[in-house]
Amino acid sequence: MRTRPGEAGPVRGPVPWALAVPAVAGVAFLVLPLAGLLVRAPWATLPRRLAEPQVLEALRLSLVTATVATLVCLVLGVPLAWLLARAEFPGRRLLRALITVPLVLPPVVGGVALLLVLGRRGLVGQWLDSAFGVSLPFTTAGVVVAEAFVAMPFLVISVEGAMRGADRRYEEAAATLGASRWTVFRRVTLPLITPGVLAGAVLCWARALGEFGATITFAGNFPGRTQTMPLAVYLALETEPDAAVVLSLVLLAVSVAILAALRERWVGGP
Repeated sequence: MRTRPGEAGPVRGPVPWALAVPAVAGVAFLVLPLAGLLVRAPWATLPRRLAEPQVLEALRLSLVTATVATLVCLVLGVPLAWLLARAEFPGRRLLRALITVPLVLPPVVGGVALLLVLGRRGLVGQWLDSAFGVSLPFTTAGVVVAEAFVAMPFLVISVEGAMRGADRRYEEAAATLGASRWTVFRRVTLPLITPGVLAGAVLCWARALGEFGATITFAGNFPGRTQTMPLAVYLALETEPDAAVVLSLVLLAVSVAILAALRERWVGGP
């Protein structure tokens, strides 16, 4: 394998035991649980279990809510990333820090925060309920809100990084020719950062698909309405472990597919 200029190649010679032993232990620590999931999977009854109504309903709900949440994140997150990458204003660093808080915030805490703001007695929720009769907690829309809350930072960070890495000379050339900022963004910036937007959207969708804590806190666990696949895994683990394994396999397959799709962007080498 040839390395690019400035890129460090593989170390030649024997690997020190002080590095090899913990490295192998680290691989085992990460891979063995996944291997155990594959070994204990009920392969003989897998097709039948995948066709069970509760599994299909949880899968359908997860796919729909994760997709809608990703669309919401795209509509809100791409302009937000442009603001962070291109605009100069006081408090930009603070705003970026606040936007990334959901990345490190325990999801259950995020669900509690959503309840305090969007619940029927919340800061905004009571106004939505009295003025429009809209109540988000414990509804399918609440699932979308919870998933979008925890997933949007992934999209914003990815798109902002793509914007900062894009060649601004094209934008400056379009501006000197009289194009407005909106035209420059739509005709120049967006095509330049499309790979970053797609990568961020895929990460956002995967995070939304696997969301658990904020969803169960803000939307509850009602089959057919708010019970997504992670919630179904949690419930099935107590009553029907084989069904929990099947649902876990589906989520594992999705995760592997996401990594394969993003491999060329974040993983170097063959």
